[in-house]
Amino acid sequence: MDDILRFALLGLGLGALYALTAHGIVLVYRGSGVLNFAHGAIGMAGAYVQWELAVNHGVPYWPAVACGVLGSTVLGVLTHLLVIRPLRRASSLARLVGTLAVFIVLTAVAVKRYGDSVQLVPAKLPSGLVEIAGATVSEDRIWLLGIAVVVTAALHALYKRTLFGLGTTAVAENQGAAASLGWSADLIAAANWGLGSALAGLTGILIVPVIGLSVTGLTTLLLSALAAALVGRFSSFPVTLAGGLVIGVVQSELTRFGSDVTGLAASVPFLVIALMLVARGRALPLRGTFLERLPALGTGRVRPVPLALAVVTGLLLIGLSSPLWADAITNTLVLSLIILSIIVVTGYAGQVSLAAYALAGTGAFIAGHAAADWGWPFELALLAGVLGTVPIGLLFALPAVRTRGVNLAIITLGLGTTLETMVFQNTDLSTTPGSDGIAVGKQTLFGIDISGVDHPQRYAAVVLVMFVAATLVVANVRRSRTGRRLIAVRANERAAAALGIDVRAAKLYAFGLSAAIAALAGVLTGFRSTSVVFADFASFESITALGLAVIGGVGFLVGPLFAATFAAGTVGARFGDLVLPGLSEWMPLIGGIILVLTLVGNQDGIGRELGKQASAAERRLLSKRGPKHAGVAQGSAEAATDGDEPVAPDLHHAAPSQAAHRTPGLPLHVRDLTVRYGGVVAVDGLSFDIEPGRVVGLIGPNGAGKTSAIDAITGFTRAASGSVRLGDRDVTRLPVHRRAGAGLSRSFQSLELFEDMSVLDNLYAACDRPGPWAYLKDLVRPGSRPLPAHVLVAIREFGLENALDRPVGDLSYGERRLLAIARAVATSPSVLLLDEPAAGLSDDESRELAHLVRRLAEDWGMGVLLVEHDVDMVMSVCDEVVVLDFGHRICVGTPEEVRGDPAVRAAYLGDLSPEEVAP
Repeated sequence: MDDILRFALLGLGLGALYALTAHGIVLVYRGSGVLNFAHGAIGMAGAYVQWELAVNHGVPYWPAVACGVLGSTVLGVLTHLLVIRPLRRASSLARLVGTLAVFIVLTAVAVKRYGDSVQLVPAKLPSGLVEIAGATVSEDRIWLLGIAVVVTAALHALYKRTLFGLGTTAVAENQGAAASLGWSADLIAAANWGLGSALAGLTGILIVPVIGLSVTGLTTLLLSALAAALVGRFSSFPVTLAGGLVIGVVQSELTRFGSDVTGLAASVPFLVIALMLVARGRALPLRGTFLERLPALGTGRVRPVPLALAVVTGLLLIGLSSPLWADAITNTLVLSLIILSIIVVTGYAGQVSLAAYALAGTGAFIAGHAAADWGWPFELALLAGVLGTVPIGLLFALPAVRTRGVNLAIITLGLGTTLETMVFQNTDLSTTPGSDGIAVGKQTLFGIDISGVDHPQRYAAVVLVMFVAATLVVANVRRSRTGRRLIAVRANERAAAALGIDVRAAKLYAFGLSAAIAALAGVLTGFRSTSVVFADFASFESITALGLAVIGGVGFLVGPLFAATFAAGTVGARFGDLVLPGLSEWMPLIGGIILVLTLVGNQDGIGRELGKQASAAERRLLSKRGPKHAGVAQGSAEAATDGDEPVAPDLHHAAPSQAAHRTPGLPLHVRDLTVRYGGVVAVDGLSFDIEPGRVVGLIGPNGAGKTSAIDAITGFTRAASGSVRLGDRDVTRLPVHRRAGAGLSRSFQSLELFEDMSVLDNLYAACDRPGPWAYLKDLVRPGSRPLPAHVLVAIREFGLENALDRPVGDLSYGERRLLAIARAVATSPSVLLLDEPAAGLSDDESRELAHLVRRLAEDWGMGVLLVEHDVDMVMSVCDEVVVLDFGHRICVGTPEEVRGDPAVRAAYLGDLSPEEVAP
């Protein structure tokens, strides 16, 4: 019993430090809306400043502490001013990677200056022994707990009772409104970055006597702090303190009583993170702007001749290279594979995963045991490693089903770190007797000796071929129906689901394919030597890999090769040493600086710039050689650069007759539909029918429950009861994508188009219906059928013929409105639900839209539910009108009956006469 209490008291001291670090993260988040992944590195920098001044320069302890805290403060303010502020209109991915770039730079500087060995630092707090309830514990743990409690109370009072705290809360809630009251968002953010970073520095200085001074030890403190901050919902300082203390106590107890399980105590922060994120099932409300955009994407098109020339050239260079250069080429290609795996999951599917190296290590682990324990040859071991990692990748994807963005980055980093500590660092699992890893011996491929030890050139050639094969697979996916679905999910999950895309399946697929590619890289890394050594798969290296992916262009297949050259041990480092001896030692720092410059200057990376340069060169070439060479030359340029010019299919088909696109409509029956949000009833017992070929209007004042009704019918709210039937099929319990597949399609009041796709790809995403085997077939042969006849008719009806190749962002507002409806029509629905389709249109445009809606019913055979504030349009186009007021149906009938209903005039039309509201 005394041991339990003693370790609990020890854990309180450690948990207090977790809480202090978490407070700094919360401060930055509250002040700027940014989750600072560089927080641990900033604290590490402050600790090293204090240690350097005290040990090497003889500065007294407390002045050195003040300098260390000040150094962290300055770093925090500079991070905001030089990195985060310029990215305020960038994508959330860019802001996340901005903090990762600072992490990379600071850790690279520290490793270059101090190495990564652990320095023992004596404690300056009182370290005598005290007895509490019969348990003896070091006095410094009590001091740490007291400091944490005092700081927590001070922060709570500062942000609850002072003008600065109120200003921070105001800016966090609404920057525009706060600015109108005289609050500067930049000033508030800079102050919170400084204060939060000061806490990071103080925590780093206080914790090094407990865990030792090292780069790795202080930066990995981040996970424990994030777990505590998540418990406090990134807002409450007292709850954050409680979360940190609980984590510290549990870790301490597991260290004592769970010591037989390697890494169990270290996994506690991850378990807390997983519990918090999955249980809450929602993302942090990260601050953004309406100008925020996603990184650009390449097309994935490949031309065989340029590709073959590139491969032959690469093989010749490998054959002529020395062993050192062959080793550098292998390093470059393996890292390129890691980056390629990130392109799949982050570039295409929009899921920010920091688990690439953990998955690579998993592949090496499985393949290593297959070779060492079961004697499998290299070919089978490689296949086992790749395929065996896919289920682990799907396990990593499970949190993505409920969360995304920064939340997903946190949980994947935590899961990867847990895998590293419990498996890769467990010598019982990751070593064989007499070896520093899993002994796999020298490798052969189909009887040919390809040992990386004896024949590094042959091994590099094998890696090159496998890299090219993996890149071709990813290129196929990009051009396929599956690729369009991934990109639709990345752009807008709600809109993708409304078009019948299974968002969950798309995410799982992206993680599975990414895991397979990462595993391939891991196997090739591990088997280049005679033993698979797991020091090569440190989880936090995934941060560097994501940064390199952004440098190369996270959406471009040409990016990995160029980005990988900025890492240590690669071809770029070898060239650097030729130019300036010793430059390779600075490559991590150089890569971090280039990442910062890339984010600030060109978020789309090298790949996009290469595409632009190739296009310019192509135009110059065509001007000299004449237009007859345009097709061949343009194709070659795109193959070399993975350019992003869209190519439309041939749409010059004979226009089908109206009968060809008339849908066999099914009626919609809505009964007793009720939507409750807490104690508020948004829709109360709504019932109506929509028959094929008829238009039903749903009108009512703002807040009447119109959009809530559409959300409930199409499955976008769980707060609904009642029944929804489409024909004879009850779709009430079906998820959104299956309701869409059954024939319920909708538009959105806010449009929710896929902004980074062309008009044509928006339509393809809606009408593609790949079979169950498409996910596999698209890996080797991208499938894409011609646009169906009804989509061709919709393109003509909505006047989009000349806009198919244009990005959505280049369309006028009226064209965007028409595209939103045309995309919903492309799903070939039985019932089309339109949510304020005429909002923002001119009178002429509204009349033209009304004509189109009428034709959708009469000529296409659809049932249409029209929610619209334009009463003239509703009365002119609808066969029946349903009127809502505060969620209640107060009238239903023909437009003439509704015009004359006294309840409608009182609740909705006020004192207007029937003649005044008539069209």
